[in-house]
Amino acid sequence: MTEDNPIVARSKHGELTLDQIAGLQPGLATLMREISDRYWIAYHAAQGGNWALAAFQLRATRKRFADGALTRPKHKAMLEAFAAKILDPLLQQCAARDLAAFERTYQDGITLANRMHAAANHGEIVWKLPSRPPEHLELGS
Repeated sequence: MTEDNPIVARSKHGELTLDQIAGLQPGLATLMREISDRYWIAYHAAQGGNWALAAFQLRATRKRFADGALTRPKHKAMLEAFAAKILDPLLQQCAARDLAAFERTYQDGITLANRMHAAANHGEIVWKLPSRPPEHLELGS
């Protein structure tokens, strides 16, 4: 592949270069909306005793973090640190059905996320747990 001869992917809709496809990959701003929603759902699912849903949301959050680390490698260390310090313990607490520990770790996650936003020069992003649970999912056990 050279600049004069780029790799091209073809579909029935047209052609895209590999560079164009790479440019379409979501950055953290896009991924964080889904991460935010999943983190919110996980909390209320745990509150409702739906530990399977809480764990599912946390595993999906971890996957979005991995996607973000791949597409935005400058944030990889921060995303991996959050996963190790917060997501891994939350998953263990889901397995143990330990709501008190889950709530403590979850709140620590909010604090850490907001510190990480500031460290990444996005102090304007201050995440907070919505007071109302999402209404589009059954959150009880």
